[in-house]
Amino acid sequence: MLDKSRLTPRRLAKGLKSHEEIAKFDALAEEWRDPQGKFKHVLAFNLTRLTAIQMMIAEHFKRDLTQDIPFNDLTMLDIGCGVGLLCEPLSKQGAHVTGIDASCYNIDLARQHAEKNNININYQHCLAEDLLAKQPINIANNQSDRIGSKHYDVVLNTEVIEHVEDQQALIKTCCELVKPGGILIMATLNRTIKSYVIGIIGAEYVMRYLPIGTHDWHYFVTPKEINTMISANGLTPITSQGMSFNPFTKQWSITSNTDVNYLSYAYKPK
Repeated sequence: MLDKSRLTPRRLAKGLKSHEEIAKFDALAEEWRDPQGKFKHVLAFNLTRLTAIQMMIAEHFKRDLTQDIPFNDLTMLDIGCGVGLLCEPLSKQGAHVTGIDASCYNIDLARQHAEKNNININYQHCLAEDLLAKQPINIANNQSDRIGSKHYDVVLNTEVIEHVEDQQALIKTCCELVKPGGILIMATLNRTIKSYVIGIIGAEYVMRYLPIGTHDWHYFVTPKEINTMISANGLTPITSQGMSFNPFTKQWSITSNTDVNYLSYAYKPK
């Protein structure tokens, strides 16, 4: 199982050093976004998940998705942003987006693609707890400024928690990073027999959509467990939505069935 709670070494600390490296990163960044490429199944999954996320954000903040920049002035943090598949469309809709990832390789790809396409996203190679460590301290009461510049209207944590050993610590950090009045959106895999058959045997061993060993079923989390951990950290669960794949049409859809992939939404009271 990949451990997304640990930083990978900074391999390109001083940036891309040659035209050959830039060309390589350009090609990989574009390949991730090619609907007919080898990542097409991940991309199709992400597009469906993105639609659900956009609709929940719009509903919570009373925004009109038919507008050009419906998320104008909203601050968003994508924890475990990968190559920026969620960051870029949200930024294009007007949000001020920060994307962080434990993988320096992912951050390099994401940053390279954003710069090439003139998309303003603050990408950082760090962990979520690193952001809290940078919080200003209120000397009077020795408490972190809970609504400082490093807190966000929307915190996204998608397909990360099932790769982390200390799941309670991750959720605690996510909750702390949400502004009062803001929302936390998490996406993961439910711990059911169905998720084992579809998410591991099917996706990794049969269809080979993912490398074998990508997931460990014992780290999958139920919606009830997510809600319990979120509630313990001061947020109020809103709802959960499932995501289902039709093997005949090759299409993903949002459903009420959370047996395999699902999204959980919660808000922080003001």
